[in-house]
Amino acid sequence: MANVIRVTGAWTGLLGDWLAAEGLPAPELRSALARWGAEDNVPLEVWRDLLEKAVALRPQQLAPGLAIGALVQPRHVGVLAYVALASATLAEAMQAYLRYERLFYGADLAEVLVLGEEAEIRWERGGGARLGQLGDAVAIAALVTMLRRQMEDAPAPARIAFTGATPPPAERAAYEAFFGCPVLFEQAFVSVRFPVFVLTLPNPHRDPGLRDLLDRQAEALLAALPEASPFDRALQQLLPRLLTEGNATLPRAARELHLSPRSLQRRLDARGLTWQQLLNDTRAQLARQYLGDRSLSIGDIALLLGFSEQSALTRAFQRWTGETPARWRRAHGAVR
Repeated sequence: MANVIRVTGAWTGLLGDWLAAEGLPAPELRSALARWGAEDNVPLEVWRDLLEKAVALRPQQLAPGLAIGALVQPRHVGVLAYVALASATLAEAMQAYLRYERLFYGADLAEVLVLGEEAEIRWERGGGARLGQLGDAVAIAALVTMLRRQMEDAPAPARIAFTGATPPPAERAAYEAFFGCPVLFEQAFVSVRFPVFVLTLPNPHRDPGLRDLLDRQAEALLAALPEASPFDRALQQLLPRLLTEGNATLPRAARELHLSPRSLQRRLDARGLTWQQLLNDTRAQLARQYLGDRSLSIGDIALLLGFSEQSALTRAFQRWTGETPARWRRAHGAVR
């Protein structure tokens, strides 16, 4: 199936925050932004039009895409932020990005390469070029901003590249000042390159929103496994990560717990559980918790729970509750 490039509706909130930061009433543009909810898919041409209308309100601002991207918050990125901020290292965060990128763009566009002493994340020309120079600037500025916030001691990128035309000297200087590294234009790929050792640097920070999510995970899993022995607590910590990685199998869990698969199954048998029952109970509990967070779309929740697509979550949730996720969310008054 052909890739359909778009952006997630949560991303439009970034533009609204920029309008507020600039003190711009912009009633028509704000009205246009308000049409898109966090769970909507915004066609790429609509996103480009919104961006162009926004920056036209500040015609004297150099490299406005950088100023917009610099305001990024986890709520603008959805599940990508949750899983990346929970990662122990940049390497894990990049793996999370590659897994969940299609939530953002509707397609898998990025790849990671190790080039000697440098690592590079690049986006295929067919996807990146369609975003346009302004859209690329917002996206890469947001990516680098998130990295800086989480890893304050990380060095500047080694190089940034864009596919668009080379801007005037003053604007190009603004790009290099923002990123703190050489910035190339008219390249084959949009890319960010940095020293390879950065991949192993620990992530010292956690976002408060992520902390709340993890707390809700713990509460949900306590309900799924009410007898909280040390073994149960180990499972409570392990299962959300395995589900998020899409690798929640009994052999994988056994390796993580330093048990043989047979030993793990015996422990589950003693609790009257099969592995599939445990997964179903855990997913059902977590699904209810996640649906209470409006910053997570139903598509986000499907991937957090290890489903390959939203329709699979919908079918499973109907088996668990007799309702669709959307109807359950409406009925239970989930708030942002």
